[in-house]
Amino acid sequence: MALELKIPSVGESITEVTISSWLVEDGAYVQMDQPVAELESDKATVELNAEAAGVLKILVAEGEDVEVGATVASIDTDVEAPKTDNPAPKVEASAVRDTVVTSDETQKDKSGIPSPAARKILDEKGIDPAGISGSGKEGRITKGDALKMEKSAKSANGMPAAGFTTGSGTRDERREKMSNLRKTVSRRLVAAKNETAMLTTFNEADMKPIMDIRNKYKDRFKAEHEVGLGFMSFFTRACVLALQKYPAVNAYIDGNEVIYHDYVDISIAVSGPKGLMVPVIRNAETLSMHQIEAEVMRLASRARDGKLGIDEMTGGTFTISNGGVFGSMMSTPIINPPQSAILGMHNIIQRPVVVDGEIVIRPMMYLALSYDHRIIDGRESVGFLVTVKNYLENPETMLNGQDPIQTLLGL
Repeated sequence: MALELKIPSVGESITEVTISSWLVEDGAYVQMDQPVAELESDKATVELNAEAAGVLKILVAEGEDVEVGATVASIDTDVEAPKTDNPAPKVEASAVRDTVVTSDETQKDKSGIPSPAARKILDEKGIDPAGISGSGKEGRITKGDALKMEKSAKSANGMPAAGFTTGSGTRDERREKMSNLRKTVSRRLVAAKNETAMLTTFNEADMKPIMDIRNKYKDRFKAEHEVGLGFMSFFTRACVLALQKYPAVNAYIDGNEVIYHDYVDISIAVSGPKGLMVPVIRNAETLSMHQIEAEVMRLASRARDGKLGIDEMTGGTFTISNGGVFGSMMSTPIINPPQSAILGMHNIIQRPVVVDGEIVIRPMMYLALSYDHRIIDGRESVGFLVTVKNYLENPETMLNGQDPIQTLLGL
């Protein structure tokens, strides 16, 4: 019998998805629960799994938009599985769901030919596949090969690396359809500018105390917790304490009401292959430094691999955006609605500053807080940012939110 494969509901308010890529060829034999396609919604990329074993017949081409509930393929369950000399071991369904089966593992691959996912990356970055040695079956260029080539194409002096197609002086153009994710990001950014009274306040922080701590303890920290000691844990901890002092910065407007939160869910802006992603660190106020670092690494890795689920990107009461990793020295970040504020981190630059009446060289970082003036006034915004600055410059006060000497003296 022919079993219809339909688009499942992938999240609240999502009515349409895009067939990002088919992970198997038309006419291929698939196992039950095997991922057969990647679906891109306006919030995340999810996999479509086969509901039974059989031969897959694809009815909708890659790149097409389809509504939730639409039939995109059928599976002929009457066909017997092909016989192999070395049958694969039986895999539990739960294990299959946790394994990403890419097209290079399921398709009849050919040397030098990119898989659909790899082709998209190469086209976006202008990389010639002719210079890539595929690691997939029969030399197929996989998504992993494309990502590695993308990284290698970025050399320190800005010159193109091997395999990178340089400009030829032509004036060719190409037109590409915007993804659902990019359309949603665009719509939300415009809405944030048009529907909020957004202002930005700036300050700067001397990062020497934190850098000294990292240099002294990073090896022990890594050995003890199996995760690196980065700046994000310090910033997250500083923001958690500052948000508890200024609850309006951790609130948002809902109609004619203001919703305050007794928890802190920190959204972190990370760059993925399909654009900006904003996964959420839940209940950041309860996490230790190494737990924050582990969660940041987990979410960033899933964002780069395109595996973030909708539940991992919804919610959030405050956002931290680190433009410094790309070399940004100053920016005005845009609020992530319905949140009321976002903190922008920037590049750390050695600059001359005055300390105790003397000019010294210190590693300085500009901080930018964009906020909705409808709910946060100037006193609160400036007070919040100064509080974050003070915690960063005096990291020992992050233990319980105040100076340890004052705590000792009961002040």
